[in-house]
Amino acid sequence: MSTPGVLPPMADVLAALAAGRRVVVIEDDTDEATGCVLVAAERASEADVNFMAAEARGLVCMGITEARRQRLQLPPMAANQRQRERYTVSIEAATGVSTGISAADRALTLRVAAAAHAQPHDLVQPGHIFPVVAQPDGVLRRAGFAEACSDLPRLAGRVAAGAYAMLLDDDGDLLRGPGLLAFARRHGLPVVSISGLIHHRLLTEGALRRTHSRELDTPYGRFTVHAYHDAPVDALHLALVLGTPDPCEPVLTRVQTVEMQRDVLSFGTPAQSAWNLERSLARIGAEGCGVLVLLDERESPQQRLERLAAPSAAPAPAFAQRALGVGAQILRDVGAHRLRLLSHPVPYRAVTGFELEVTEFVPPGP
Repeated sequence: MSTPGVLPPMADVLAALAAGRRVVVIEDDTDEATGCVLVAAERASEADVNFMAAEARGLVCMGITEARRQRLQLPPMAANQRQRERYTVSIEAATGVSTGISAADRALTLRVAAAAHAQPHDLVQPGHIFPVVAQPDGVLRRAGFAEACSDLPRLAGRVAAGAYAMLLDDDGDLLRGPGLLAFARRHGLPVVSISGLIHHRLLTEGALRRTHSRELDTPYGRFTVHAYHDAPVDALHLALVLGTPDPCEPVLTRVQTVEMQRDVLSFGTPAQSAWNLERSLARIGAEGCGVLVLLDERESPQQRLERLAAPSAAPAPAFAQRALGVGAQILRDVGAHRLRLLSHPVPYRAVTGFELEVTEFVPPGP
């Protein structure tokens, strides 16, 4: 799929959302990209919900911010959520609905939940609308649909809450690639990509600020350490840079959090099965040029206990999309645009929004 020359300017998409019209949101311009239909939740109508149910066919969700989740006192759907999407309990408007399942009832619930002065008593649980909480700072942290569907209404001057439904094909599978643009053309809807939204936000605002740089001697070479303050979550991320990355040439790159078992205790997984902090620095040192990004994303006590109790069974953190957000901004800042990524192959979405290209995955060796 190729979208250049097809997608309208961001200003047109935001104007459509501000006016209460629907838009199609796609991940990027690849043939595997998926998409959804979005409308600003505070303007959601019976016709919008009916369109999502009949034409988009996916579950009607509501992308919200953490601040709105707290305002409405919505607990998570599950106590220990493994999925990337942070669903809360489902909701219904407390008054004015009948069964709650009709398009009119669901539209009312969306408008009530998105109201500027909404309170917990305005809603009851369970219901027929499924809120999904976006990561702090939206698509600049995670290139997901919940993030895009709260970012876009906010940028359009509406409440940061979007009603959306994933697009499915005639067989009930996710609609992908060229089918997304064909759907949008058929229904006369403007299209925006998450990668384009990321690029727009990078050009118009900043989520990270480089606060400090210094030289650091290590057993693997003299690295330059850059510190970045992540204001939305008050975290400090680090980039260790060896040599001078050439934006036009692939550069050896590792983006990771610090995990106690893998990076400090160094047991539980064979050396050849994972890149840890020391092995990553050693490989970059041997290469003579590269970047290691350390993200200040802390393990919970429960995660540490699970990995200590059953190292091989404990799931790895759902990291790829988070790295794409914060880590990609840092890589872009240090001049690393084409990446030889120290990682097993993982699916990256919306990477073009950060002007990055993964040219190669470098799995750990013996």
